[in-house]
Amino acid sequence: MTNPYEPGTVQPRNSNKTLVKGFITGLLILVMLIPTLFVQSLIVERKERQKEVVEEVSSKWAGAQVVSGPYIVVPYVDPLAYSEAQKTGRRNIILLPDDLNLTGDLLPEKRKRSIYNVMLYHSNFNEKGAFKVKLPADIDVKNLLLKDARICVGIKDFKGIEEKMSIAFNGSQYELLPGLPTALIDSRGLSAPVDLTNVDFAKPMPFEIDVRLKGSEMIRFMPLSANSKFALQSSWPNPSFTGNVVPSDYTVSGKGFNATWKFNSANLPFPTVITDSLPDKQDISFGVSLVQPADQYAKTERSIKYAILIIGLSFGLFFIIELLQDKPLHPLQYILVGLALIIFYTLLLSISEFISFNYAYLIAAIATIFLIGMYAQSHFRNRKTSGILTTGLTVLYGFIFALISLEDTALIVGSIALFIILALVMFVTRKINWYNPTFKPSTLNPL
Repeated sequence: MTNPYEPGTVQPRNSNKTLVKGFITGLLILVMLIPTLFVQSLIVERKERQKEVVEEVSSKWAGAQVVSGPYIVVPYVDPLAYSEAQKTGRRNIILLPDDLNLTGDLLPEKRKRSIYNVMLYHSNFNEKGAFKVKLPADIDVKNLLLKDARICVGIKDFKGIEEKMSIAFNGSQYELLPGLPTALIDSRGLSAPVDLTNVDFAKPMPFEIDVRLKGSEMIRFMPLSANSKFALQSSWPNPSFTGNVVPSDYTVSGKGFNATWKFNSANLPFPTVITDSLPDKQDISFGVSLVQPADQYAKTERSIKYAILIIGLSFGLFFIIELLQDKPLHPLQYILVGLALIIFYTLLLSISEFISFNYAYLIAAIATIFLIGMYAQSHFRNRKTSGILTTGLTVLYGFIFALISLEDTALIVGSIALFIILALVMFVTRKINWYNPTFKPSTLNPL
């Protein structure tokens, strides 16, 4: 028997055909990745459309809210910098509470606009606490302009205020109106003039305020107090805690969540009496986002990243079977199969906008596998061959779905699975004579 590997041996013409066909198949795999770029652009377009809808609804309802305060702004005259002629030397000091306790409820409300869902909420919370002012040594209480003192609350979007806001402070009730005396802490908010005397600084000044506020998707708070505790609860079962501070205690279940944040004077990056500038206040803000668990666009984007894997393995499976069956596929037939694999993603994207992603993936996968399986049956005229292709595609789509569902372990699971797939391919093709890969249909038994 002639050894095709011996020097000087003329290789069969089939070896050249196999090499050329393998090269063409590899080239077609790369070519079929081009349509995936257009599908990715379509995903981005649909995601942007959803974002526009969310912003439109939120602009009419109320946006994501940021709440801070209460705090007191007191003008004072700096005698070293005061000029009667130029009316300079007047500054503000900001007094923060010594204690703050906030308890609140978030009531989620899902609004449907066209085919999109927008997460909105109503919030009810109560704030209690007290001011215990200790002025710095360089500020004389006599230089404070107490008649111009104002108590302030920061709220990002006024459209979210659902009822008149008033605050009980130091034994009196004050109605809060839009406008702040300084933008040092908040750019937007409510304030009210308060009656302060020198005597008030020698004792605790209690306060209490009830707030009913609506917003969309997220609410954040500023812990502007020496000691503070924030407790939130909601019936929303999929919260995402935002900011640089995680809750000190929380529970999440199918019935909702409870979360508690605690702060003390060591956590506050500035004193309770602020006379100069405030550090980046966003560094201490925290809150919760009402996340919609089925973000179909993000999952579709993740799935299309594995397009080269699906197309490559599918084409490879067809290539091996056509060698074993000696029924070659025309490059145009490979393109048709590739287009079917690409249309899977458009089916997944469009169906997932109406039903959950998992069901959309199942429907799109079944439709694609059935189409390719029937096409293989019509070409190879062999149920066993069609069954092998259908089983292979089913396992492949199931594997991709598992990777999409995983988060932290997706890389290691995918790497191990690809190693196993490669080992199986090497095992199945171990007896193929690549120099003369001609078999009768009856010999299709790769194991």
